[in-house]
Amino acid sequence: MNQNPGDHQRIAAMRGAFVARGVATAHPIIATRAAGAYLWDETGRKYLDFVGGIGVLNVGHNHPAVVTAVQKQLEAYSHVCFQVVSYEPYVKLAARLSELVAPGQGYKSVFLTTGAEAVENAIKIARGYTDRPGVIAFRGGFHGRTLLGMSLTGMSAPYKQNFGPFAPDVYHTPFPNAYHGISSDDALDALNTVFKTQIQPDRVAAIILEPVQGDGGFLAAPAEFMQALRALTKQHGIVLICDEIQTGFGRTGKMFGFQHSGIEPDLVTVAKSLAGGLPISGVVGRPEIVDAPPAGGLGGTYGGNPLACAAANAVLDIFEQENLLERSQIIGAQLRAGLQELQAKHPEMGEIRKTGAMVAVEFVTDAQSKTPDGALVQRILDAAREEGLLIIKCGVERNVVRFLSPLTVTDQDVSDALDMFGRAVAAAKTAI
Repeated sequence: MNQNPGDHQRIAAMRGAFVARGVATAHPIIATRAAGAYLWDETGRKYLDFVGGIGVLNVGHNHPAVVTAVQKQLEAYSHVCFQVVSYEPYVKLAARLSELVAPGQGYKSVFLTTGAEAVENAIKIARGYTDRPGVIAFRGGFHGRTLLGMSLTGMSAPYKQNFGPFAPDVYHTPFPNAYHGISSDDALDALNTVFKTQIQPDRVAAIILEPVQGDGGFLAAPAEFMQALRALTKQHGIVLICDEIQTGFGRTGKMFGFQHSGIEPDLVTVAKSLAGGLPISGVVGRPEIVDAPPAGGLGGTYGGNPLACAAANAVLDIFEQENLLERSQIIGAQLRAGLQELQAKHPEMGEIRKTGAMVAVEFVTDAQSKTPDGALVQRILDAAREEGLLIIKCGVERNVVRFLSPLTVTDQDVSDALDMFGRAVAAAKTAI
């Protein structure tokens, strides 16, 4: 339904007047409705949405099964707080996640509201279990905007700025990036240097990493690196935390990103696509570790809200019924094939990265120097929007375009997105 042409200016003016400047918005449009892989703005224009709420909508906008589950739960009760009385949707979701993360091993869960809360609680659990203070994270990783979250995040601008001092006993080390000359062995050597020069391993409570760095540029940790890290953490009694907030729930072609390397982490953080757009997050892990905090040590007023739990259970049903893991692989393969065709025409597309449907392109000034070109990426995003395609950027240098389509998109949707993206790249290169 089209709004009055003046509505955009009115809403934009209100945003400028009353919304904090620090809340960035990638695209200057105002959403009025969405369904499946599409979103409509205030003028009625339709966009193919390959952002999906930044990886939240793996089952698409307003999936009918999610809407029905939330409506049914809303008619029963919307909130009672699990710390006051328990309820089945929370318990059922915990049981299902246990089997998805580590079948038959009795992993336990605590549910929260945001990804940053999940990360904070994972660190709290690890410290409570080990009675150690130190935490090691990786450069380029993103773990949230709270004090501990941004302390763990391995990027400065825009997340750290002048927000310090940061949480203590947090150490950063390089993440593998073969395109820029950092091998798995290099990353492991650097980690061992941290042990020798900054904190001994018997003082480290946890190592946290994204199996595929999300905001850091869709960099996948090689299987050999994950396996070596798992062996190292076991050797030293360090809790290994896999942050699956963006990689989880089919984005990488498996339910969780860590499953590509055949390891079993001690704790897994989940959020984003767990509930099809409703806010819920969680920590899932080994029972002896998750049970380390005493009663009252974990929780939150809205953590595991009944509506969000109902939505999450519906999302897991959808994965089973619609074969979305297989679909993720198909989408990723189609995207990569199309992007490779474009790469032959545009050498600025330095590297194409794919793990399942988690696909990205790093743009550089030239193939030899590999100098990041963030300005070109911004022009591509703007040109793509004019074509009718919504995409966003990532990477420490903000020179990577990431594709986060719903896993429910059709082959035609992907083909259309590739056509629009190709035209956007060509337009952006001439719009200097």
